[in-house]
Amino acid sequence: MTILTFVRELYSLDTLDTRFTPSSTPQKSVNEDSSKHGTRDGKAQTQPAEASPPRWRTPEFYLYLVVFLVCVPQMYWAVVSVSQPDSPNYSKYEHLLSPGLFSWKVDNSDAQYAGFRNNIPYLTVLLFLHPSLRRLYELYTSSAPPASDGIAQSTAHGQAAADARLRSRLAFDFVSALIYVTALNGTSVLKILLILLINFKIATALPQHAIPVTTWVFNIGILFANELARGYPYSVMGEAIVPFFPAASNWGKFLDSYGGLQPRWEVLFNFTVLRMISFNFDYYWSLGRSRAGSPLEKKQLDPSTLSERDRVTMPAPASAYVSFQTYVAYVLYPPLYLAGPILTFNDYISQSIYQSPSVSTKRTILYGIRFLITLCCMEFLIHTAYMVAISKCSPDWSVYTPFQLSMLAYFNLHHIWLKLMIPWRFFRLWALVDGIDPPENMVRCMSDNYSALAFWRSWHRSFNRWTIRYVYVPLGGGPGGGSGRLRGIGNMLAVFTFVALWHDIQLRLLVWGWMVVFFVLPEVLLTMAFPASKWKTRPNAYRIICGIGAVANILMMMAANLVGFAVGMDGLTSIVHGIASSWHGALFMVSACAILFVGVQVMFEHREDEKRRGIRLKC
Repeated sequence: MTILTFVRELYSLDTLDTRFTPSSTPQKSVNEDSSKHGTRDGKAQTQPAEASPPRWRTPEFYLYLVVFLVCVPQMYWAVVSVSQPDSPNYSKYEHLLSPGLFSWKVDNSDAQYAGFRNNIPYLTVLLFLHPSLRRLYELYTSSAPPASDGIAQSTAHGQAAADARLRSRLAFDFVSALIYVTALNGTSVLKILLILLINFKIATALPQHAIPVTTWVFNIGILFANELARGYPYSVMGEAIVPFFPAASNWGKFLDSYGGLQPRWEVLFNFTVLRMISFNFDYYWSLGRSRAGSPLEKKQLDPSTLSERDRVTMPAPASAYVSFQTYVAYVLYPPLYLAGPILTFNDYISQSIYQSPSVSTKRTILYGIRFLITLCCMEFLIHTAYMVAISKCSPDWSVYTPFQLSMLAYFNLHHIWLKLMIPWRFFRLWALVDGIDPPENMVRCMSDNYSALAFWRSWHRSFNRWTIRYVYVPLGGGPGGGSGRLRGIGNMLAVFTFVALWHDIQLRLLVWGWMVVFFVLPEVLLTMAFPASKWKTRPNAYRIICGIGAVANILMMMAANLVGFAVGMDGLTSIVHGIASSWHGALFMVSACAILFVGVQVMFEHREDEKRRGIRLKC
């Protein structure tokens, strides 16, 4: 294997996530076909008729290559230059920098990423220890089934082995989850289990028609209550009952003193809320399907080779829904407890019965290498560019040129992308080592997006799929037609309002959610006004029109995400004012739009290249 071949395999979609193969095809069949017919990424190597001829070796794209070679280094250097000790505002944010490698300073001022970065050694131990303990447990508790003779007996033994695997995994997941959450959150595990029990009873004890509304009211109420009550300290609850039980105050303080490694358990409980809702609705929908018979028998499917779509939509065995132990094992599953990715209850149970064929040692190792490369990229960035610390110190934005202002904002967004992707990939890697394949959260590089709709699909992808399954589709989705499109926009507004509240109960995040929907509208309307089917005879003109619209899209997406996750409305206003306050800023803006147009054309061609290889990501 040559180095180039290894790099191609390392960065192939098959290594990233096999879900990009057609979801109606069993994973095992896809993998077998790939080896037999020499396909790539689970796709047939036939060029679709609608794919355009390659443009990579045309004069136009050679010009784009020159633009990339000249502009990208300058973009990075613009941030590095204002991060030097002699640069403006350095004295304001120097205290936010920490000692780094090779006597450099490191910008570890982002609390969210610092919490992960500082605990990487301990998490790495867990990544190897947790799956190793499972294998030891399975080794000492498993018993080999007797030899079978005959197809029926073989099938029975296969089912028995699957049931035994499910029991073994659930038992280990239940115990390990309780130990893990207790170590993380200390005595607050009692509060967590109480919330889980109430949600479980909503699904299993209430009348069927009351489950959906009660589930939403309770879980959204928990999001607000956790924030407003700051995790319900025992000392506060103890003070409330002191008149009836004088020792309650001391007991409350005593319990609060054992808060675990992460006393503020409510900060990351939002991910647990998603799994609670998933369990309740998967159970609710299973009640209607149970009367219609087994989907496996109707479709004549092999349960060991189900596609992801079938794993998600097909109900789990009825016994799984009525077991509180199974429910806790899923909701508190250690690799995905803190940050996801989000795995639905049905998918978790299906993969616990039969390991997904997508889980292989080779693919997991390659995925781990990709994670390490991404981690090294982040370390290089925060050791050389201090845009996060600069944005936190309320700097004098007027001392920066329009180009420097734009690059500070741009690399701030890249830091956000990396700080989210790295933990998500680490926890997904942990799950893969443990034999569970959750969805990949970050599908494309942040700089490889021009569509607001596609950007949302590829950013926190498992959460996007969760909102489609449990929010967007139940609300009615967005079918074609005038009224259907309007309803779809209204449903998107409801979805992004929930997404903003789920992230954090802050006004700026609500503004972010509404801005995203507002910025999606032009894309939807222009797509209707300029349908691709009417421009088949003028592909280049259509490509230029789409490129201009995509540039506007990128600027609006950057503005929305800067407001929601970086500098807020005040910071964005300062940046815009700094760019628009002089003719230099106007000239820079025109140049920036031209360079973005070049980038968009490369993105277009990249997606055309994927089409030629049979790949359709919809993002």
